[in-house]
Amino acid sequence: MTLTRTAPPVRRSRPRRLSGRAVSYAVLTIGLVVWLVPFIWMVLGSVKTQGEILRRPPTWWPEAPTAANYAQWFGPLDFWHFFGNSLIVALVTVLGNLVFCSMVGYALAKMEFPGKRVLFGAVMITLMVPGVVTFVPLFVMVSKLGLVNTYPALILPFVTAPLGVFLMRQFMTGIPDALLEAARLDGAGEWRIFRGVVMPLCGPPLATLGILTFLGSWNNFLWPLVSAQTEDMYTLPVALSLYSTGQNATDYGLLLAGSVLVIAPILLLFVFLQRWFIRGVATTGLK
Repeated sequence: MTLTRTAPPVRRSRPRRLSGRAVSYAVLTIGLVVWLVPFIWMVLGSVKTQGEILRRPPTWWPEAPTAANYAQWFGPLDFWHFFGNSLIVALVTVLGNLVFCSMVGYALAKMEFPGKRVLFGAVMITLMVPGVVTFVPLFVMVSKLGLVNTYPALILPFVTAPLGVFLMRQFMTGIPDALLEAARLDGAGEWRIFRGVVMPLCGPPLATLGILTFLGSWNNFLWPLVSAQTEDMYTLPVALSLYSTGQNATDYGLLLAGSVLVIAPILLLFVFLQRWFIRGVATTGLK
């Protein structure tokens, strides 16, 4: 009696993998198109006339492209003045967050002192407090200090953020303690260790914190609207809102052109720092 062996069934996992990958790419492509359509419409609408923007049915491609909306921003509306205000506020805010959040993060991650856990718990609690809750008390404090309609009023309330402290602390906990102990054995103090050992290793989280802080400061609208009370202190979002929306009608072409000018610096910043941003998010556990 002879035994016959049956051949093992052939696994067909590769076609399934290919089909699953094709579905993933299709879904991602659809999501990308849906995400890009408003931005493409904004850019195309910024070179349309008011009549063409309001036309029904709407036109996708401009029939008679015009740069009048941009010319108005760079001419009578003095775009560069508002751009300078936004840039000063954003850069100083970013610098303050990079310095102070790193200091607090280092203390919470690598130093031992009474009340350390309580302090970190307070930082975590403030992450869950909406900004609108502290808006009125913050304005009263700034008003009592006589800082309304000044750069300090636009900068100081945001010079340190709980999210930045948490971000830097999470990354610094991953730095080996042996490295810091070796520096202490060589006679380095805490400030020298922080400046010469820890900070050079914090490129990714610093880039992530810088991008997030710049984005929040650049797009901030409500606080500059309240604390900046004259035109010479307006930031770009405030100027965009006040000059594009009149009492009777909205100049949509001017609004779209201003929106393009507001978004462009953020896109350029992310393009240049995206590699560091992705590494920072991956290494700090930020979700």
